[in-house]
Amino acid sequence: MLPLTNNGRSIATPPASYADAVDIGAPSVANIYTRRLVQAGPENDGNDRLRLNTSLGSAVVIDADGYLVTNYHVIADAAEIRVQMADGRIADPQVVGFDAETDLALLRVDLGTLPAIPLGRSSNLRIGDVVLAIGNPYGLTKTVTQGIVSATGRGQLNLMTFENFIQTDAAINEGNSGGALINSLGELVGINTAVLAQDAGTEGISFAIPVDLVRGVVEALKRDGRVIRGYIGLDSDELTPAEADALGLPPEIGILLNAVRAGGPADTAGLAAGDVVLAINGEPIRTRQQALLLVAGLEPGDKVEMDCWRGGQRFRAELTVVERPPEF
Repeated sequence: MLPLTNNGRSIATPPASYADAVDIGAPSVANIYTRRLVQAGPENDGNDRLRLNTSLGSAVVIDADGYLVTNYHVIADAAEIRVQMADGRIADPQVVGFDAETDLALLRVDLGTLPAIPLGRSSNLRIGDVVLAIGNPYGLTKTVTQGIVSATGRGQLNLMTFENFIQTDAAINEGNSGGALINSLGELVGINTAVLAQDAGTEGISFAIPVDLVRGVVEALKRDGRVIRGYIGLDSDELTPAEADALGLPPEIGILLNAVRAGGPADTAGLAAGDVVLAINGEPIRTRQQALLLVAGLEPGDKVEMDCWRGGQRFRAELTVVERPPEF
């Protein structure tokens, strides 16, 4: 492709079509059909009858040995799950494991060798990169929509515990959940998960779980059937500029501890509500989500050094990570 120029910068000419990328990624995207038992009427009307509710979703072949990844909410509480591959074959999958805190689930089907999607690197995504969403919206199988990466690292949406979303304007609808977000090379860069609530007429704001996060969760589910995460027993919030100024701290650095769980690692190390965490293992901490992801990525038994602030003085605490309790 011939380069264009823009203020002296070289820009690759975009392809006229993304059909080659679709040919690579689409064979790995499957449709999911689930049935759930739900209350037939309002719960307080004395009617105990149940009915079967059918819903749609998507999944992606992540491993040629029959493993598919999807969203946990697609298969949660399902009485029946059925997977239809891109080539039309149908199977009832085994649920290998799930992780509600990242909204991911791993399924396995016995259909021989499957076309696994090539994995990209979501850490390499840039705002403006072209992405394609492939899934099963409203039962319209093998639907492809196109957009760009609108943002990366989106959090604080209160959709799940661990949020680090890719934001895109590729159209995502009911049935797309669990499907593939691919780049222009046909590589998986995310699992399509959610759209922003459209009560204000919002459109073009969709979210995908980055493939770099998916990799780790899938490997843990294969190995243990669950995800083991680190935990130190803290509840925190970002400092406001006014709070930082009152404490004599620079803006946008540090999180304020709201509570410390009794008997947890932070409590044992002497941390208390009102302390400010400035850095963890030398990494400056700017947001609650950053600290949560950093600690969750550690193994139980790992040592953690935290630079903290209390009463106008800096101090250091050393903690031993434990396994994150299931209720968190």
